[in-house]
Amino acid sequence: MLKLTGHDRQWAEDVVQETLIKAWRNAGKLDRQPEMLRAWLFTVARRIVIDGWRSRSARPQEVEELESDSIGVPDESEKTLAAMIVYEALRNLSPEQREAVQQTYLRDRTVNEVAATLGVPPGTVKSRIHHAVRALRRALQERG
Repeated sequence: MLKLTGHDRQWAEDVVQETLIKAWRNAGKLDRQPEMLRAWLFTVARRIVIDGWRSRSARPQEVEELESDSIGVPDESEKTLAAMIVYEALRNLSPEQREAVQQTYLRDRTVNEVAATLGVPPGTVKSRIHHAVRALRRALQERG
């Protein structure tokens, strides 16, 4: 899914969620054979991505007209502050959770690849990621 969305993880997650919602709404109509259900899910997801690409390209990107007297200097303070907050939130995770998050999100590895690297079952990696994401979400919400 990441390849279809141009490696935009957030968009890929949105596509998966929308696909599952459509599956839920059409549950009574779907063929329950695994290969048929899988094909239906992939088709729906692909169409959602295509629609997304079309809507993004149909509307021209808006740009502000700059005054000729002023030239903006990029202010990196927001990025720096955000990075510091995320770094602090990551430090508060257990070493196992931090490693699972780094391997999957930062190095873009699959759960099975991470499980093989760490020598633990895939379910353990999934559990670590789940609890780590919840802890990160709480920590970031507390910090605003």
